[in-house]
Amino acid sequence: MHYTEFVATPTTDTTPRTPALPAELPVIPLRGSVVLPLSVSPLSVSRQISVDAVNRALAGDRMVLFLMQKHDVDDPAPDDLHRVGTVAIIRQMSASPAGLRLLVEGVARAQAEFMTRDGALLKALIHPKPEPTAVTVEVEAHVRHVHELVERALSVATGLSPDMKQLVSAIDDPLRLAYVLAGLLDLKAEDKQILLEEDSLSVKLTAIAQALQREIEVLELKGKIESQAQQEMSDAQRQYMLRQQLRAIQEELGEGPTEIQQLRERFTKAALPPGISDSVSREIDRLERMSSSSPEYQMVRTYLDWVFEVPWSVTTEDRLDPVEARRVLDADHYGLEKVKERIVEYLAVRKLKGDMKGPILCFVGPPGVGKTSLGQSIARAMNRKFVRLSLGGVRDEAEIRGHRRTYIGAMPGRIVQAMKQAGSMNPVFMLDELDKLTAGGFSGDPAAALLEVLDPAQNNTFRDHYLEVPLDLSRVLFIATANQLGPVHPALLDRMEIIELSGYSERDKQEIARTYLIPRQAAENGLPDGYLHITDGALARVISEYTREAGVRSLERRLGALARKSAAALATSAASTESPAPVSTTVDVDDVPTLLGPPRFKPDTAFRLSRPGVATGLAWTEAGGDVLYVEAALMPSGSGQLMLTGQLGAVMQESARAALSHIRQQAAVLGIDPQFLQGHDLHVHVPAGAIPKDGPSAGVTMATAIVSALRRQPVAANIAMTGEITLSGMVLPVGGVREKVLAANRQGLNTVILPERNLDDVLELPDEVRNAMRFVPARTLDDVLRVALPVDSPAELASAQE
Repeated sequence: MHYTEFVATPTTDTTPRTPALPAELPVIPLRGSVVLPLSVSPLSVSRQISVDAVNRALAGDRMVLFLMQKHDVDDPAPDDLHRVGTVAIIRQMSASPAGLRLLVEGVARAQAEFMTRDGALLKALIHPKPEPTAVTVEVEAHVRHVHELVERALSVATGLSPDMKQLVSAIDDPLRLAYVLAGLLDLKAEDKQILLEEDSLSVKLTAIAQALQREIEVLELKGKIESQAQQEMSDAQRQYMLRQQLRAIQEELGEGPTEIQQLRERFTKAALPPGISDSVSREIDRLERMSSSSPEYQMVRTYLDWVFEVPWSVTTEDRLDPVEARRVLDADHYGLEKVKERIVEYLAVRKLKGDMKGPILCFVGPPGVGKTSLGQSIARAMNRKFVRLSLGGVRDEAEIRGHRRTYIGAMPGRIVQAMKQAGSMNPVFMLDELDKLTAGGFSGDPAAALLEVLDPAQNNTFRDHYLEVPLDLSRVLFIATANQLGPVHPALLDRMEIIELSGYSERDKQEIARTYLIPRQAAENGLPDGYLHITDGALARVISEYTREAGVRSLERRLGALARKSAAALATSAASTESPAPVSTTVDVDDVPTLLGPPRFKPDTAFRLSRPGVATGLAWTEAGGDVLYVEAALMPSGSGQLMLTGQLGAVMQESARAALSHIRQQAAVLGIDPQFLQGHDLHVHVPAGAIPKDGPSAGVTMATAIVSALRRQPVAANIAMTGEITLSGMVLPVGGVREKVLAANRQGLNTVILPERNLDDVLELPDEVRNAMRFVPARTLDDVLRVALPVDSPAELASAQE
């Protein structure tokens, strides 16, 4: 039963004493409540219409007419009010910040015949509506039935005062009993209004009996729920009892599924593997026994959310047509034959074998050659999802394998997060910048954590520290990228298939610019199709004089600058009314410096090599191949020391010392004074001193520069060289030959001296580069000097030294 504070009932006198009612009374409209006769009710009023009515009543006989509103409006009109209401006497009044607090006693039922407004005050001419007073046999039966229901309600209700039963049973007047119980019961305001307007006492008592019966059913159901919940809990589980009660109430009312039910539905739809489903089912059962206010509840809830968001049984159907896959790869990328052939081979084997583990590839090459974008094209060619994980700067092993659930804020590792993002169990998974992983410290080694991920024999049961269930990664096509292999963990290299992506030749760059870069930059800068035309000469000039790279990123930026200049010119001409806007624009050779400024790179090899003691070498860097110059000078008034400058590493310094020792040993054969260091110092410098340099491949270059300085003979023009030199003068093979030769070609050099054992690497060069250059194999330093410092006769050598 619903009991309202401050509710009071009149005395048990069975004869209602109704005072004489005036013909006109001020009206107080009520929103969502009804004042009933023969009862005392507390009220709060704050609207001006109500405050004025209270003031008018207190100035007179303290009587007001309470009418319930039909509509929830702040300033009701007469049509917004019910006509039947209750005349009440204001017994107490007090002011509060929220308005006026009243204690009113309903005395009689009345009907408003005519209402008028006096400012904010609403007044009504009233007509009394007498209540039925005859106590018939039917009414007596209703009264007894109501008393029985009251006793039943009080017997099943808990927490009520024992005096309540005596208070209700002492009321003999049926009308008073009906109104008192209507105030005690949790009736809607509309039902109370209907009860007030009803003229039949029997109908009033019937309505009260129905409300009592409904209240009894609710109380009995509440007791049943409490009894069921009490059997399933211990005394220390009060929170659990409340949750059980709430669940039972929801089941009785037929409301929506609970949180546990939703989790079980997700569990069914997830189609988890057998070994995993048992573990997850136990977690759901454990969550069901927990209190929702427990800190561990939310931890388990978050864990289950992560488990269900992993696409355990979702895969995409591979496109196993090698021809179509090759067409997609060719449409997206120019060249890169090795990579394309490897992907086509994989698809062909998949088509024949039906099922196989995904390969683990590693693309190694300078920046800007398309390693990352190639992964996206492979995913498109195979009809798979693509997900990329950048490993640059990752220093914590937990970022790969996740944190254990015992830690606050724990999350799965980035492998699991990426699988969730992919939405399938067989995506193309790119591990970008593998060589940028930070070395392990107190947080563990992330490279070591990748060993299980990239091992085909283990990754079908990869375990994340957070999930702690096996995750099958065997169907994932892993593609790692790196600029160099040196920093990569040797165990990781052993697990991957290395595919080198070399830099592009000038012809390759022209084709890429024509096919991909120029159309893309024109579209990004709002130029119409076919508007921007760049001549072959202009494009070649941009490549040779404004870029110096193995890839095409800088080239794309330069082409973007040309597109922006063209867009600005087009927008300016379109705004001008003097001449129509052009339908196209052409960038010629002579236009390039005007649009891009002075050339950044100008070939100066001939000028440098015009002096003795300067030789041109080839180097490999993370950004591709590069040309470096080695300078040597013999200085008088010295003590026979070798000075090395240019931020040379330990290996490069040792190469210089080995070259000098061999030259001193073979001085007579080389036509050099064996005492050349007596009273002299030898200085070897490699320009670009702000850049650290190291490696053995500059050995023959330093030896050639030293011999050139000692002979005072310039090195032959348009010659570059690479190779490691030994103390006995042998020339050993080096790496990065393709990148070095491409760098020499970009510099305009047409002859390259390289170790004899590197001659096979020339076959990997583009045909146009290989046919345009001359390659000289060298086994010893004599082979190098025979081409770089040619001497026809001893007399010519003596003349050169003089």
